[in-house]
Amino acid sequence: MAAELIDGKEIARKKQAHIGSEVQKLKAEGITPGLAVILAGNNQASRTYVKNKQKTCDKLGMNSMLIELPESVTEQELIRKINELNESEDIHGILVQLPLPSHINEKAIIEIISPDKDVDGFHPINIGRMMTAQDAFIPCTPAGIVEMLNSIGADISGKHVVVIGRSNIVGKPAGQLFLNEDATVTYCHSKTADLKEYTKRADILVAAAGKTKLITKDHVKNGAIVIDVGMNRNEEGKLCGDVDFEAVKHKAGFITPVPGGVGPMTITMLMHNTLKAAKLSISKI
Repeated sequence: MAAELIDGKEIARKKQAHIGSEVQKLKAEGITPGLAVILAGNNQASRTYVKNKQKTCDKLGMNSMLIELPESVTEQELIRKINELNESEDIHGILVQLPLPSHINEKAIIEIISPDKDVDGFHPINIGRMMTAQDAFIPCTPAGIVEMLNSIGADISGKHVVVIGRSNIVGKPAGQLFLNEDATVTYCHSKTADLKEYTKRADILVAAAGKTKLITKDHVKNGAIVIDVGMNRNEEGKLCGDVDFEAVKHKAGFITPVPGGVGPMTITMLMHNTLKAAKLSISKI
C-alpha cells in the first residue's frame, strides 16, 4: 500500500483562491495589499524565487514592488531603503530576499523591518509572539506545513513530531508551531547520534536538513506522516528532497512530494501574511 500523497499544489490553489477573494473585498474598501521585495546582488536562485512571488502577487490582485540593489550596496543604504518602506502606506509587507551579500549583517537587516510588515515572520518580536502562542506573522514554510496537515484532517494534538533541522527559518519555528498545537516535539540535527532511534518513533516526521535521501524507509514508522522540506539536486540535476521518496512512500501513511509539496505552500503563506498585514493596517487607522 503506497502512502497517500499530500498535494501541495492543490492545497495552495484552494488557499490562494480564498486569499484572492479576500483581496477583492479589501480593494472594494480602497486598500490594495502591497508587498515590497528587496533583492540585493545577483543570486540566480533568489531571482527565480522573487519572480515567482511577484507572479503570485499579480495573480491574486496584490501590488508587488521589486527593489533591485547591486551586490556592492552598503548596509546603510539597505537600511535607508527599508525605513522608507516602513513609512510607506501603500506597502503592507516587506521581504528582504536571503541570502544577502556577505558584507551585510542579515540579523541587523531583519531587525530593522517593522514587525507589522514582517511578512517573512523572522523579526525577533514575531518569533517571540509565536513562542508564547500569541497572534504573530508565522514564518511561511512552517505555516505552510501546518496548513497542509490541517487540510488532510491530521490531528496534531498528543502526537510525537520529529523535526530534522534547526534553522531559524524552518526547523525551530516548525517545532514551536507543533508545540503550540499540543504535540510532543523532538528536534534532531547534524550532531544527533543515531538519528533512526528518534525518527522511527515519529507520528509526524518533518525533514528539513537539506541532504538528499537522508531519510530512508528504515527511518520511518509504519503509517507516519512524512513532510519533506528539502530542496536539493540529485546526480541528474533533478530537484529532490531529503526523503528517499520511492522507498518511503511504501511505508508512510501520507507523504509530500518534491517538487509540488511544501514549496507551493511557502509562497501561498507569504500571500496570506501580506493580506493579514494589509488588514491590520486598516485597524490601525
